[in-house]
Amino acid sequence: MSLRSDRPSLRIRKVSLDTGRENIAVVSRRSQALRPEVFQAFARVELRSNGRVLLATLVISDDDRFVAPDEIGLGEPAFRRFAGAVGDEVTVQPALSPASLDSVRAKIQGETLSDEEIGAIVKDLVAHRYSDMEIAAFLIGSASFMSSDELLALTRAMADAGTRLTWPTAEVVDKHCIGGIPGNRTSMIVVPIVAAHGLVIPKTSSRAIPSPAGTADTMETLARVDLGMDEMKAVVAECNGCLVWGGHVNLSPADDILISVERPLSLDTREQMVASILSKKLAAGSTRLLIDIPIGPSAKVADAAEAMRLRKLCEFVGDRLGIRVEVVTTDGRQPIGDGIGPVLEAADVMAVLRGEPTAPRDLREKALRLAGRLLEWDPGLRGGAGYDRARELLDGGAALKRMEKIVAAQGPTGCRAELGRLSRDVTAPRDGRVAAIDCLAINRIARTAGAPIDAGAGLKIFKKIGDRVEAGEPLYRIFADDETGRDLAFAKATADAGYELASIDAGEGTR
Repeated sequence: MSLRSDRPSLRIRKVSLDTGRENIAVVSRRSQALRPEVFQAFARVELRSNGRVLLATLVISDDDRFVAPDEIGLGEPAFRRFAGAVGDEVTVQPALSPASLDSVRAKIQGETLSDEEIGAIVKDLVAHRYSDMEIAAFLIGSASFMSSDELLALTRAMADAGTRLTWPTAEVVDKHCIGGIPGNRTSMIVVPIVAAHGLVIPKTSSRAIPSPAGTADTMETLARVDLGMDEMKAVVAECNGCLVWGGHVNLSPADDILISVERPLSLDTREQMVASILSKKLAAGSTRLLIDIPIGPSAKVADAAEAMRLRKLCEFVGDRLGIRVEVVTTDGRQPIGDGIGPVLEAADVMAVLRGEPTAPRDLREKALRLAGRLLEWDPGLRGGAGYDRARELLDGGAALKRMEKIVAAQGPTGCRAELGRLSRDVTAPRDGRVAAIDCLAINRIARTAGAPIDAGAGLKIFKKIGDRVEAGEPLYRIFADDETGRDLAFAKATADAGYELASIDAGEGTR
């Protein structure tokens, strides 16, 4: 196929570069069709072929073996998004900045944006027309001030930018934790309890971003989570619930893009958090939502006053979007359960579902209380009976059977679900009592060990707040798949183990 001669044209070559989210195009410095010395003055280039358009950042190569003078190399993400074939001819020209960037600049100046302006920004985000710097500019401008109308417009636009799920039942329940607490895998216990009772709970979860495991990462050690929309609906029709990765069904894709830039900048405003949560739940077709806000000194929410402000904002947006929101606050002072990392957390979940004597009591109790709140939404259940009904379903084995049914319906996982082969204990430096645990420090150590990329990496917790310890006694055990992960995690734990020990008064007994 011949292209217009007044625009440079090159042949596509797929290059083995994993560039994350970034669209990267590589050309030879000797490319006469593109003249790199001219195009280097532009931040990005626009590729066109057969009606397809892609904006990409230009990189120059001095090695013709990597990309020839008549070729343009596309990194893995760019090649996938452009959906072309190797050898296709494309035209290349300097890319114009998206018109919606004018709205971003206005937001930085403190102006309030219209629904249409916010919608255009989200549309360009999802089309990967923004650089990380431009995304950061929008986030920082929004963090300075965002009106209630802007927040509603952003939430709607984010939900509308991807898949919108619909369900045959009038009521669809869901739960969400704002995160930050290691080991907090209550969803994998709540979903089978609620589904076994008869309520519909299609749980879509994200993968870990700053934490050692997300619900999707942990569930993937037991079953496949990358289900398509039709597969997901079939599982819910059979089981009343599912535990899948929301990213595969394209729920609120703008949220994943914004989060990937928020995290390195440590931006986590209430407004962005609410837009993130409720856009995904709106897209998932949820009608009733229970939000868990852990409160603790190293949690995302440090005190009750901040939790109340976040609750009010969630309720305000939920009311206007047609989602009935209930918010509960929980103890976020320390990890929940004994394991941190996908394999270890899955073991905790299954121990609770099986009723094993050694199952972590804190994880069991929190899951029961959350499931009980969801079951209270069943009009056929007497008020106040939700907790007892949840415990009946768990202790009687119905929840375990439902989880096994969900696992079978979602299909076998391709994830290697074995505990890390290397380990090392982090011990108490002196006698004392555990006074505090830094959740952020614990998360960082587990991630340094390799979690969640290595599903078997993470930490096994032995001591919680209030426990007495002796010098040299293990506080937790680091697991890793390789020596580098183990040793780096241990070095980080040596610098800051994340534990604060208090002295024991003379004559004090053992807990």
